[in-house]
This record gives sequence, C-alpha cells and structure tokens, in this order.
Amino acid sequence: MSFKTSVIISTYNSPEWLEKVLWGYGNQNFRDFQILIADDGSTAETADVVRDFQNNSGMEIEHLWHQDDGCQKSVMLNKSVMRAKGDYLIFVEGHCVPRKDFVSVHVKSARPNHFLSGGHTNLPMCCSIRVDEESILSGKLFNIVWLQQNGYPDTAKKLRMVLMRPFSNLFNLIPTPNKWNGRNASGWKKDIIGVNGFDERMKHGGADRELGERLKHAGVKAKRIRYTAVSVHLSHDMGYINGAYDPENVTIFNETLDKKSRFTKFGIFKS
Repeated sequence: MSFKTSVIISTYNSPEWLEKVLWGYGNQNFRDFQILIADDGSTAETADVVRDFQNNSGMEIEHLWHQDDGCQKSVMLNKSVMRAKGDYLIFVEGHCVPRKDFVSVHVKSARPNHFLSGGHTNLPMCCSIRVDEESILSGKLFNIVWLQQNGYPDTAKKLRMVLMRPFSNLFNLIPTPNKWNGRNASGWKKDIIGVNGFDERMKHGGADRELGERLKHAGVKAKRIRYTAVSVHLSHDMGYINGAYDPENVTIFNETLDKKSRFTKFGIFKS
C-alpha cells in the first residue's frame, strides 16, 4: 500500500523539548513524510526552533500558529488536518521523542477502516533534562540501561523499552481500552474529516479520546501498537495558566458515549 503521510506535532511554549522531538523525527529510518507543527500560540522561541530545523534537516516542515487565546489545541489540530498533504496522519505531542522506527511502524501498521493507538514511556524530569541530540541519534535514549543511569526509576514500567519483535507484537494483543491516544495515534485523513475532526469546544484534556469514540461509532476500528511504536514523554509543566482538566470536557465526552455520536457540529466544518 502506497500513500502520503503527515506527522502533526502539537506544541505550546516548550521550545527546548520541541527541539529534542524534532531531532527524533530527523533521525527516522523512514523519511518520506511531511511535518506540521500545530502551535497553539507559542512565543517566538518556538518559531526559531522550527526555522533552525527547516534550515538544517532538509525535511518538509510547516509551522502553523495562531494567537494565544488559552487552550485552543483542538482548533489548531483541525487546521493542521486540513493543511496536511498526507492521506494518512500521525498525531503526537511536542514532548514525545520518537524512536527511529516510530513513523515506519505507523505506516506499516496502517490498515483501511482502522486507526492506530500507541502509548509512551514517561520520563522523570531528572532524566528528561539529560536527553540531548547525541542520545537521541545514537538510540541510547531508548536503552533501559542508559535511562536508569540517568535517573529512570527502578520501579517504573520498562516493557516498552526492552521488548523486541516478535515479542513486542505479541504484547500489543494484551487487552487495553481501545482509545485514541493524542500523544501517539494515527488514522486516515478521510476518516477524521468524516467525523468532522476534533470538537473545538473541548479545552485541556480528553479531546483526543472523544474523537476516537466518534471514529469507533462511525465503524472505524482501533488497532493497538502500544509496544511497537515507541516514544518517550519528557516531563514538563503545564503551559496553560488554566491547565486543569476542563469539567465541560467530561460532559461532552459522556454525551458522545451516550448518544453514540459519529459527528460533531463543533469541528472542522461549522453548521
């Protein structure tokens, strides 16, 4: 199967972490993809990071930005969906550094009428600040020994970082909730537009899962790649002033479940 692919990276005022993430995408073993930065109103430092990557990587990257108006991540994600050249869209966050096979795993795992649900390994701050370009490009970042030498807790989960194929494929079969994980998920552009994208009423927390429920109600099936599409999530402070989980999101999410909604009136196209 041959198709165009776009990676949509959401970010807000985390230029140091975004730079590390972009190093990861510049190091992919599959490079035929477009990058879109879905920037929810960051200051000029983020634009500088993106510009440097554009100049030095030779990769196709576009920076989409709008004025800061609180958490409007869903608005920017919808703009990125419509701007994307890819038929297939991979969604990640600007704090999640991918292993070098991350994009290829998503592309090879893509199936018609499915979306892919991945996971991530959370790093503590003491470990996150030690992540540099060399550790990303060499692959040390994804070596459990290196992680533990740099502060990764002995009690933390390690399976994603130690499993290799075919065992990682087998662990993908472990029953877990079939939800869209905005830090590591992918799907077909036509399917996402078919349910009208992200609900723009939703602020911080849960907009990704709500989209996933509408996709499932529309007949799009979820496939797990939790142990094969590997990324690490760098520790960070919430950038938004009002960063708490928005109670209205819970109401919207529960309504989507109760009504088995396939479409939102508050998405890409407004009715």
